Amino acid sequence: MEINEIKIEELNTEEFIKEKVEEISSVVGKGLAINALSGGVDSSVVTMLGHKALGDRLKTYFIENGLMRENESQHIVSLFEKLGVPVEIVDAKEQFFAALKGITDPEEKREAITQTFYKDVFGKLVKESGAKYLLQGTNYTDVEETVAGIKRQHNILEQVGIDTEERFGYKVIEPVLRLRKTGIRKVGKALELPEEIYSRPPFPGPALSARVIGEITTERIETVRKATKIVEDELCNTDAFQYLAILHEDKVTGMRGGKRDFGLQIEVRCWESKDAITGSPTRLPYETLDKLAKRITTEVLGVVSVTYNITKKPPSTIEAV
Repeated sequence: MEINEIKIEELNTEEFIKEKVEEISSVVGKGLAINALSGGVDSSVVTMLGHKALGDRLKTYFIENGLMRENESQHIVSLFEKLGVPVEIVDAKEQFFAALKGITDPEEKREAITQTFYKDVFGKLVKESGAKYLLQGTNYTDVEETVAGIKRQHNILEQVGIDTEERFGYKVIEPVLRLRKTGIRKVGKALELPEEIYSRPPFPGPALSARVIGEITTERIETVRKATKIVEDELCNTDAFQYLAILHEDKVTGMRGGKRDFGLQIEVRCWESKDAITGSPTRLPYETLDKLAKRITTEVLGVVSVTYNITKKPPSTIEAV
């Protein structure tokens, strides 16, 4: 399946929006579509395109999988309601944690999330709503990395030969498939999304499970969630492309109160990139790194070590898992 990228310098946002609104309206016809909103720029842009095309025939859901940022569901629902888009929260935490239990391999994690998201959660929503279409924010880099064998992105389906109608019972519509993140941000701005949405750092489809090395548990997710909040608070004014916290699997020896404290390791990453194809670590001031280390080891229970990744992409990747 060949996909022709629309490069940022070729992108006319007004024409793109008009074309995609007409395309969604034509494909769905007089029927219903459902939409997966995560709060990231990709899904937010798709939500607004779908809303323009279908109005109240678009049913938008925020899937609370227990793997998101702190207070993310309530914040995003409130924000989109102000934009005139009603969003329903679906509590699927138990399903996702059950599916991830005991899994440590990154690709097996992605497959577990894919099956839970598309088959179990959205499969049920489709049947209940009568919708025949699912809108989602797959972008060009997602496809590129999956096809190249770097990482299987959980939202890549038809591009790897999966017949979604046969397997899940609905057709997937991917309006921003030909754009990279920079282009999607430009479209988001043209759609008059709040800057906090169209400029927020990328967040992986598998959410915080992509930032936990090893098994996923509620406790380990909570650890990386708290570290993520600190990293985003401290680095939001750096103008970096992306910044994140990663929880390592191995514990290390630390010290508290003059005694041994065998604890957790958090790795911080901060990237300069235009398109996520390549990236270079941001040269953060030592004072910033020192503050990050102090806050994370003080505020996140059990963490005794904070490191900063200085390896370019490639050979590294932006996300760890």
